[in-house]
Amino acid sequence: MKRGSIIGNIAKDLGLGVGRISARKARIETEGNDKSYCDIDHRTGDLIVAERIDREEHCGGKASCVLKFELLLEAPLELHRVSVQIQDINDNAPIFPKDVIKMEIRESAVKGARYRVNAAHDADIGQNAVQSYALQRNSNFVLNVQTTSAGLKYGELVLDKELDREEQQQIQLLLTALDGGSPQRSGTVTIHVTVLDANDNAPVFSQVVYEASLSENSPLRTPVITVSATDADEGVNGEVTYEFTQMSDKSRKLFSLDPKTGVIIVTGDIDYEEGSKYEMFVGAKDGYGLSSDTKVVISIIDLNDNAPVIYLKSGTNPIPENVPSGTEVGIINVQDRDSDKNRKVRCSIQQNVPFKLVPSIKNYFSLVTIGELDRELTPDYNITIIATDEGSPPLSSSKTVQLSLADVNDNPPVFEEQSYSAYVTENNKPGSALCSVTARDPDWRQNGTVIYSLLPGEVNAAPVSSYLSIHGETGVIHAVRQFDYEQFRDFKIHVLARDNGSPPLSSNVTVSVFITDINDNSPQILYPSTEGNSFMTELVPKAAHGGSLVSKVIAVDADSGQNAWLSYHIVKSTDPGLFTIGLHSGEIRTQRDISESDSMKQNLIVAVKDNGQPSLSATCTVYLVISDNLAQVPELKDMSYDENNSKLTSYLIIALVSVSTFFLTFIIVILGVRFCRRRKPRLLFDGAVAIPSAYLPPNYAEVDGTGTLRSTYNYDAYLTTGSRTSDFKFVRSYNDNTLPADQTLRKSPTDFAEVFGHSDASPEVKNVSPGTEVGIINVQDADSEKNRQVRCSIQQNVPFKLVPSIKNYYSLVTTGELDREVVSEYNITIIATDEGSPPLSSSKSVQLSLADVNDNPPVFEEQSYSAYVTENNKPGSTVCSVTARDPDWRQNGTVIYSLLPGELNGSPTSSYLSVDGDTGVIHAVRSFDYEQFRDFEIHVMARDNGSPPLNSNVTVSVFITDVNDNSPQILYPSAEGNSFMTELVPKAAHGASLVSKVIAVDADHGQNAWLSYHIVKSTDPGLFTIGLHNGEIRTQRDISESDSMKQNLIVAVKDNGQPSLSATCTMYLLISDNLAEVPELKDMSHDENNSKLTSYLIIALVSVSTFFLTFIIVILGLRFCCRRKPRLLFDGAVAIPSAYLPPNYAEVDGTGTLRSAYNYDAYLTTGSRTSDFKFVTSYNDNTLPADQTLRKSSTDFAQAFGDSDCSPEVGLRV
Repeated sequence: MKRGSIIGNIAKDLGLGVGRISARKARIETEGNDKSYCDIDHRTGDLIVAERIDREEHCGGKASCVLKFELLLEAPLELHRVSVQIQDINDNAPIFPKDVIKMEIRESAVKGARYRVNAAHDADIGQNAVQSYALQRNSNFVLNVQTTSAGLKYGELVLDKELDREEQQQIQLLLTALDGGSPQRSGTVTIHVTVLDANDNAPVFSQVVYEASLSENSPLRTPVITVSATDADEGVNGEVTYEFTQMSDKSRKLFSLDPKTGVIIVTGDIDYEEGSKYEMFVGAKDGYGLSSDTKVVISIIDLNDNAPVIYLKSGTNPIPENVPSGTEVGIINVQDRDSDKNRKVRCSIQQNVPFKLVPSIKNYFSLVTIGELDRELTPDYNITIIATDEGSPPLSSSKTVQLSLADVNDNPPVFEEQSYSAYVTENNKPGSALCSVTARDPDWRQNGTVIYSLLPGEVNAAPVSSYLSIHGETGVIHAVRQFDYEQFRDFKIHVLARDNGSPPLSSNVTVSVFITDINDNSPQILYPSTEGNSFMTELVPKAAHGGSLVSKVIAVDADSGQNAWLSYHIVKSTDPGLFTIGLHSGEIRTQRDISESDSMKQNLIVAVKDNGQPSLSATCTVYLVISDNLAQVPELKDMSYDENNSKLTSYLIIALVSVSTFFLTFIIVILGVRFCRRRKPRLLFDGAVAIPSAYLPPNYAEVDGTGTLRSTYNYDAYLTTGSRTSDFKFVRSYNDNTLPADQTLRKSPTDFAEVFGHSDASPEVKNVSPGTEVGIINVQDADSEKNRQVRCSIQQNVPFKLVPSIKNYYSLVTTGELDREVVSEYNITIIATDEGSPPLSSSKSVQLSLADVNDNPPVFEEQSYSAYVTENNKPGSTVCSVTARDPDWRQNGTVIYSLLPGELNGSPTSSYLSVDGDTGVIHAVRSFDYEQFRDFEIHVMARDNGSPPLNSNVTVSVFITDVNDNSPQILYPSAEGNSFMTELVPKAAHGASLVSKVIAVDADHGQNAWLSYHIVKSTDPGLFTIGLHNGEIRTQRDISESDSMKQNLIVAVKDNGQPSLSATCTMYLLISDNLAEVPELKDMSHDENNSKLTSYLIIALVSVSTFFLTFIIVILGLRFCCRRKPRLLFDGAVAIPSAYLPPNYAEVDGTGTLRSAYNYDAYLTTGSRTSDFKFVTSYNDNTLPADQTLRKSSTDFAQAFGDSDCSPEVGLRV
């Protein structure tokens, strides 16, 4: 049949639709290398002819010829056996064994003698085989057709007419063999008959059928069987020769017959798989042409000479990595051409792959998964399938199947660090790079392509994108704007890393941006104020001694750290040797006593410099007036005159005219007594004089907890009576261990070396070197000579090789470095093959395990760790955990954790933290306080138990987070004890005038230190208001006459923590232009009665002259003798402003420029119309401890203003 001819419809026979034939990958499978003569048309489901089919080639003379093959269907796997019956057609003509048949017949042959002619062979069968013979017409012979028991037809020449040698010695006959096919085919042979003398006995075989067994692969010229025939004749007539009378072409190539001995020998390669049985006919002929036939049957014995052959019939490649366990990924077919037990096959694969072979139909196996696949761990698998038959000896073969995994987006991007920190200097250029983040995605191609973006958020109420931008591909973060350290110092953003898979996976990371300070702010001078053209003048008493404090320059710097360390210098002064200024305090003091020759007006130009690089500075001018009375200052004389003084002057002039010499003597005596008893120059205020009170420093932003003053100062100030001189002095700090401003704690490199300890280098690991012998292999072969010569080999992907040694011994040696952590075991398959023909081989698997050597130090999972712990934590609470991996085995891989020795704030590290030696969990030993320190670093060592042990270190940064555990602390007004401070408010104050200021700080951080001020109670709720964030108390409206003179305000200061903490204070305000108007202070002021008394005294002086002169002198003398303090005379509208309060500044850590509270107690004396406001020296030197303060109760304050001719002494109460 022609190629493409339709044999039948497979789809119809199997009951499958045409589409299912293609979907299930239907195909024809044949064994071994047999041709595929049939195929399937997937479009129609027809079984068609793929190659020309020759029945004679496949089946020879068999009556039935069946072509068998297998139909394979997938999904699910099905195997169907298909048998195609091959029908014979008459395509072969009969062929005689020889072209010429020579026969010798004796003339003595009688009529009717029969002479057999070798039958013609026709490869066809049945009707198409030889059916008849025809003999050319002749005068001597006729043809008689005979049939053997096997159905073989042959011709016999029957002597019809006796021969006469003398008449005809040679006879030529033409014999034609005819088959029964259509069209009919024929073959001819020429019979050459030689007429001889008579020979009446034909050879006779000893057996009718000869049977023999022959092992396949028998060598050439191996005797198979010997046929024997005898002839009763004698001489030439009895000599028998042998020949094959009928045999197939295949048999003719494999066997030959010795014509004399009848021995059949092997002349070709005997293969059981090519033919298991051979049949042939042997003829024996005597010397004169008599012959006979016998049948020879040779059976081939099968040997296990064929190793199994592995075929990959179907496979899914690549395999999605997310296929479930048990998924079929390939179909394996194993074929062995041997028979019976020799063709039974076992299949196996190596154990270290997530696949297994499941037996299916016949010799088919399904390759299925047995676990989860992960392309990121193993992208490809080289699976070696080993097939072994059950022959003796067993033969095996292997086939490597390469399977690739297709990527599935199952891994989100992972950042290399848990969090990132970026540091940028303020005033940076927009567009500059801050840092870069990196995320890895082990997936492939677009699934592993990482795109970076900023998560939406706000920083100071502005979107994150207005501050920073990120490159989507590289992860480089750029600054969009310029940063200012004074606006904010740090913030956090969140970066998203997303892959391009479907659906996309993502992960986030926190980036902390820290802005570092540069010296970009000049110092700001708070006092004296430099705004506008106004200036403030300080009065310096003429009796001031050397070292007396006369004023103070107060300045701040918005920068941080050393950029905010200020130093003060006098760059120009009226008298360079008269005043000096504290380098770091700004206190202006006299260098010597004031002399009469010193100029009254002293101007100082003071420069304030910071410690930045380069240094920035600011200057101010301090105006000093050396005088005991403002009235003595020419520019202020217009302030010392009022109406009362004008009338008094007139009365004095009249008296002077009237009494002349007597009154002159009175004045001289009064002035003499007054100046003799003077201890400190008085401050006479005859007009509206501004007396600044104490200066309280503002609070400034500070990162490292260091203010401009690097030590704590405590000051107590008192107003005393009975003396005329006093000083306001700074005392030594309570902190004995405080460093001077120009000294800094430093550590040398050796100090740091002591913290980390001395770590020895890891010892060298003595692994086996390449070329080391690890085993001896002996190969034995029972054959001899060439057949026992053996070659050994192993697979190429192992670091071993076989080195020939003595005889059939081989040394198994290493060819490279071994690493147990990479491959702990090797399954080495050794294949031995002899040099016989055909070569035989066998294999053996040798399992080698590697012993561990401590060659790997522990490796921490992260390069550094960050831990966050809330202050006031419980001792023993978990801070974080560190993990180190050691790929070594057993004790070499056991990791022990410990803290490296070190110090924190002068204490050992172990007093702060401890680490669990087994788990690496770090615990807090003590409770932390954010206000003491905010972060520190420790070093954890991970050591294994190997010999010698190996170790590695990692840095753990511990950050303490703030909680709201500190209430606001009110610096002004002081709330300690029962003392209180009173502020004077001028009656002429307009709306929004600054009256006073509440100053408070909070030791907490961030929003916990954001303070707000509220008036919770007041005498007149509508009169005063307070700034929400600056604490400035201002009038809401103009002061009216109906307003109460006494105004009390209760102010609450709250922080912004959760929960909020608060503190309260009471502010006492007096609405008055003169202290004399205050009822409680009437004894200090000049009232109407005193005014009339003065008039009476003057008239009396005029009228009585000398008589009362002595009496007045005595009275005045006694009065001035009792006096201890210069008077404060308020005869006019005197405005006593409250403390000069600097503007409000942002507070971060609750630390101002002065690191401690200032306490002042003020007392007003009685008994005279004059008094002075004086500062006393601090009680720090040898009086009271730091936590004790002179206090007076409210009743004491009231008693202090009682009526008394002599001012009482102020006693100390502790």
